[in-house]
Amino acid sequence: MGAKHLKQKIWLQRGSAIASRRGCAIAASGVAGIVIAFRFAGLLQSWEWATLDQFFRWRPSDPMQKRILIVGIHEPDIRYVGKWPASDADMAKMLEKIKAQKPRAIGLDIYRDLPVPPGTQNLEKVFKSTPNLIGIEKKVADNKSSTVAPPPLLSKLDQVGANDIVPDGDGKIRRGLLFVTPNNEPALPSFGLRLAGIYLEAEGITPEYAKNDFLQLGKAVFVPFEANDGGYVRADAGGYQIMLNFNGAAPFDMVSLRDVLEDKVPASMMRDRIVLIGAVAPSLNDLFYIPYSSGLRTLPEQTPGVVLQAHLAATILSAALEGRPLIQTWSESLEISWIFLWSGIGAALSWAVRPDGDRNYSLLQLSIGLILAAGALIATSYVLFLSSWWIPVVPPLLALIGATTAIVGYTAQLERQDRQMVMHLFGRHVTPAIAKAIWRDRDQLLEQGRLLGRQMTATVLFADLKGFTTITEETDPKTLMSWLNQYMEAMGGLVLAHGGVVDKFIGDAIMAVFGVPIARTTPEEIAKDAIAAVRCAKDMAKALQTLNKQWLVQGRPTTAMRVGIATGTVVTGSLGCSQRVDYTTIGDSVNVAARLESYNKSIDGGICRILINQATYQHIQEQFPTRFIDSVRLKGRTQVTEVYQVLL
Repeated sequence: MGAKHLKQKIWLQRGSAIASRRGCAIAASGVAGIVIAFRFAGLLQSWEWATLDQFFRWRPSDPMQKRILIVGIHEPDIRYVGKWPASDADMAKMLEKIKAQKPRAIGLDIYRDLPVPPGTQNLEKVFKSTPNLIGIEKKVADNKSSTVAPPPLLSKLDQVGANDIVPDGDGKIRRGLLFVTPNNEPALPSFGLRLAGIYLEAEGITPEYAKNDFLQLGKAVFVPFEANDGGYVRADAGGYQIMLNFNGAAPFDMVSLRDVLEDKVPASMMRDRIVLIGAVAPSLNDLFYIPYSSGLRTLPEQTPGVVLQAHLAATILSAALEGRPLIQTWSESLEISWIFLWSGIGAALSWAVRPDGDRNYSLLQLSIGLILAAGALIATSYVLFLSSWWIPVVPPLLALIGATTAIVGYTAQLERQDRQMVMHLFGRHVTPAIAKAIWRDRDQLLEQGRLLGRQMTATVLFADLKGFTTITEETDPKTLMSWLNQYMEAMGGLVLAHGGVVDKFIGDAIMAVFGVPIARTTPEEIAKDAIAAVRCAKDMAKALQTLNKQWLVQGRPTTAMRVGIATGTVVTGSLGCSQRVDYTTIGDSVNVAARLESYNKSIDGGICRILINQATYQHIQEQFPTRFIDSVRLKGRTQVTEVYQVLL
């Protein structure tokens, strides 16, 4: 029987756990589904951008980019040349001095679509004699400015690149253009790509086409940006875009226009480098926001457009020459799996610290676990970012927190339902200690709102009043009910005090059970229940004696009682209909106890006659004085029962 009970217990635990885990899985999947819907609706896009920016700021910067140098036009430079735009003569002089240092490429990030005399002929002469000079053209109008034509002569010489930018919804620049493809016009290489191409050509690297006609330069294949890459949702992916792989806010050497004009730049500083010329003065309003523009505790700082163009060229060069990875993203299916994974982790976390037995939810444990899990998510994402992988952070983080919260709510609801069911079934009929044990083992006891039928060994006590029929005939109803309730209150309290369960009140009879609803598994525990039942019966006798004295003074009836006690196998569980369910005990031992109570009423026992069966006797014989009565066939039974009396 022990092995059978063990198997039943295992299967009950498995069934309850499977049902609860199924509910957790459904809740976790629901949370993940909601987060995914938010993700693809674009509601998390700005948070994902902010996370990407923070990762850029956290990432250690490499040494200064020695391949690129910037000639910046500052406010003092404007005052030095006397006006802006500077004259063609000043521009020609500057370009000649730069050209003399033999840079690989010169990028003029200044609009020169119109002549600014004097010195126009000199500037055109420089344009014609400098094949590695690239000018700019704004090809696509935006809300900040309209299109701007390139320098006519440079356009004729095919020495022009588009300096268009692609701002995100929050105004920051995180992407760069390799080609601009306006409607019905040939693709125009970007300013940064033209400069990088000249530099790479000197290294023996020329453009090639890889699989899917993607641009390949040296060690890098430039996969075009798609509208839903990374944290983006339905972004403008026009042209041929890539994610900028920034390497610090401005990792470029910079000299001023005045330094160039006054020959203060070291003679070899520009040799074999890309030299970009552009405005950095705030008054010229060529400023933009990039990931480094603002931190958690700093005010936003804008980056000059010429520095932005340098970042694009640097991204291309480091990828082509060194194989530095470009920013890569996961497929949508992998992102969805990632979100589901962390939703599952959140569910598992809250399930692991769920209430279990005497243990309640520990907010501290749950908080620590959630912080550690969130930290692991962020750390994993950041480590992958160090290898240039941009994976979702905010959606899985929300899924982690959401699933944890949902499962806490789910398990709390299960606990509340179980507690209500336990209280409904047991009410005030068990002691706090038994109620605590019931609650601890509720997963084994409860299924679909009912206590499962279980076979166990227990001791059943039946108590009945002598002459109750006569008392009812001679006592008015109001007094009778008051008198009977006083008796029941005292006897029920004694049952609870001795660790029993009041199974039911039947008229003047009380049925109590010792050893339920938590099964006893050892002979010592079974013996302890039998002793408790007999001790309870003896205390009932004392209590009735005290009540009789009170009733005698009050003019109420006095009485005696009979008790039958039997130890043996019983079946316990919920019994009833959908409108009413009670916890009860049935079985042969219940019948034996009831028959012992009513057996041979001529046997005297004083104020309380206590009869027990042989199984009870074997457990209590050394604890209480007893005498053997007889071996009889009790009413309704074929087997012989040995009857003993416990003496008061």
